[in-house]
Amino acid sequence: MRINKLLSNYGYCSRKEVSRLIEDKRIMVNGKLCEQGQWVEESDDILLDGEKVKQKERVYIALNKPKGIVCTSSREIKDNIIDFLNYEEYVFPVGRLDKDSEGLILMTNDGDLANKILSSESYHEKEYIVTLDKDFDDDFIYKMSNGVNILGTVTRPCKVERVDNNTFNIILTQGLNRQIRRMCKTLGYNVIKLERIRIVSILSKGIEPGKWRALTKEEIEKLNP
Repeated sequence: MRINKLLSNYGYCSRKEVSRLIEDKRIMVNGKLCEQGQWVEESDDILLDGEKVKQKERVYIALNKPKGIVCTSSREIKDNIIDFLNYEEYVFPVGRLDKDSEGLILMTNDGDLANKILSSESYHEKEYIVTLDKDFDDDFIYKMSNGVNILGTVTRPCKVERVDNNTFNIILTQGLNRQIRRMCKTLGYNVIKLERIRIVSILSKGIEPGKWRALTKEEIEKLNP
């Protein structure tokens, strides 16, 4: 298998992050610097920062991300989520929740599970509470529910319900870049607060902003049936 898949399977980081490690010349395979996309076997002598790689214990965390934290594994970026979490083992965020948004995000070292969650074919539900800069009408709900043209595509139909005059609940099964903000902007509205409250069966309820908890066995099974 490719080095990206192997290290992801072992629980070191996402496949994308492996490419960065290779760029930084931190991986050696059988005494030579690893190349991008290199094919490896589990029997190969593979070193990361001089240490032999091996299967790590899986870590699954539900974090209630506060506004202002950036969902990136790049520690050179200010206010990155890795430094904020300050977890003793290497973990990475599953997907993104933009800097101005808050709420639930999963952190793990299980690359295979992360890829399954992020796959557009998985149809994993993600639920949000969104507040706009002005009141909206029923036509807005209809258009949001049935698809909005952003980023060269029409968004997948989704469930949208009114909370009050300028706040709604939305359940998505896809994760385009800044999708909700772009959808609202296209329809003439600006998002002033966006909070993710659920991923599949995992809820942010009970997790204080900035705090986290480990996922239960049942929650992990529902993410990875």
